[in-house]
Amino acid sequence: MSATPVLRLRTPLAALIAVALLGACALGPGGREEFASYDFGVPPPAEAAARLRQPLLVYDVVAPNWMDTPAVFYRLAYQDAARPRSYAGSRWMMPPAALFTNRLRQHFAAASRGGVLVPADGLRAGHALRVEIEEFAQVFDAPGRSRAVVRVRASLLGNRALVAQRSFSVERPAASADAEGGVRALTAASDELILQVLDWTAGNVKN
Repeated sequence: MSATPVLRLRTPLAALIAVALLGACALGPGGREEFASYDFGVPPPAEAAARLRQPLLVYDVVAPNWMDTPAVFYRLAYQDAARPRSYAGSRWMMPPAALFTNRLRQHFAAASRGGVLVPADGLRAGHALRVEIEEFAQVFDAPGRSRAVVRVRASLLGNRALVAQRSFSVERPAASADAEGGVRALTAASDELILQVLDWTAGNVKN
């Protein structure tokens, strides 16, 4: 008489295990959903002539709290521009501020003779650069037409004083109305904007 309840318990359990295994197989190798992950690509080539001859301290780039995620954001300007959305199957390798920090330092190091310092070095420099991201998203003006919008505020600091401050904004059309098109346009816009910040910094630093 005791065998019957045991059989009734095992049968539903076996069915649940089978369903779980089928679900794991459907997600592919490793049982996880596949994501398309992006970064900014290969570093920029070194410049022929150094524009910065003194060491420069470059702080980590900061961004709004809602951007502290590897999500690839876009906005539907034709519907609700105030609502940032994110692609479900695509993401950055790290949050945009971290990607932008790495790229910024790469560009500055390639154009510097004095070198680029980071806070962890514990060394002093005559000038320091702070960059804050204000916007970093793919903006759709129509269902099939979008552009990358990158906007930052840069502050150049001297000996306990603000030397100069300026806002920069670059837009680039996206080649396709999807995450890949947005990523490529955002990368190109970021490189262009960083070069503008580099020119501005070099013009305000006394070599």
